Amino acid sequence: MALLTSDENDGSTRVSGDPHAYEVFGRPKAGDPFILLCEHATRLAPDWDVSEVDEKILQTHWGYDLGADDLTRLVASQTECPAVLSRFSRLVCDPNRDPEEPSFILDSIEGQPLSFNQDLSEQERRRRRERYFDAYHDAVDCTVSDRAALDRLFCILSIHSFTPVYQGERRSVEVGVLFDRDEGQAIALAERIEGEGFRTALNAPYSGYDGLIYSARRHGRAHRVSYFELEVRQDLLEEASGREALAGAICRALGSWSEFRQG
Repeated sequence: MALLTSDENDGSTRVSGDPHAYEVFGRPKAGDPFILLCEHATRLAPDWDVSEVDEKILQTHWGYDLGADDLTRLVASQTECPAVLSRFSRLVCDPNRDPEEPSFILDSIEGQPLSFNQDLSEQERRRRRERYFDAYHDAVDCTVSDRAALDRLFCILSIHSFTPVYQGERRSVEVGVLFDRDEGQAIALAERIEGEGFRTALNAPYSGYDGLIYSARRHGRAHRVSYFELEVRQDLLEEASGREALAGAICRALGSWSEFRQG
């Protein structure tokens, strides 16, 4: 169970619980207009001594979203908005998938078996769900509840990254805005990011209508607030200078967009 306590003096949240499951970064009670999520922040498999083959896979996009952790922290710091980040690899179990989906725990990647995901018992699947998946989402729920208690307009924004090349094809889009409702707001956000000089598309390279924004959707609908997912092409995040430039652009776009939403 994720447990969060608040400091009444500065609105910051102190995190307790399993540190391998999540981290809350920032101040949920500060009243800022966004809560950031990063479900694929790390490649860590905390409970396992992984093999060399496993480690090579964990270091790829299969293990985590390269650059998403740093980008989320930069945006959170510049906007003074809170962020909830996972502290376990998506290959342990995927916090951005419904637990009933086959992709919740993958036993192999491109034909290569993962040693820590072979022949899992129902007990082990349940343990992972409770220790990692449930703990992460409990932390998100607590953070969103803290923010909702302030009775001010806000939205949930999940940050991910995607590979520049897929099945041999170069992806031209640089930033995607994923959604499955509130299309007008999604269009307005995409236009503002495009205005910052990044090729931006709606529901690309994946679509929010395909169940791929599970986390943002789950908490947005539970708390009746708008929710979106940003997908950023990974080559833009390889260097610190690129991450900082993109974070600045996203923050400016979010500031303008927030004024639009409140207007």
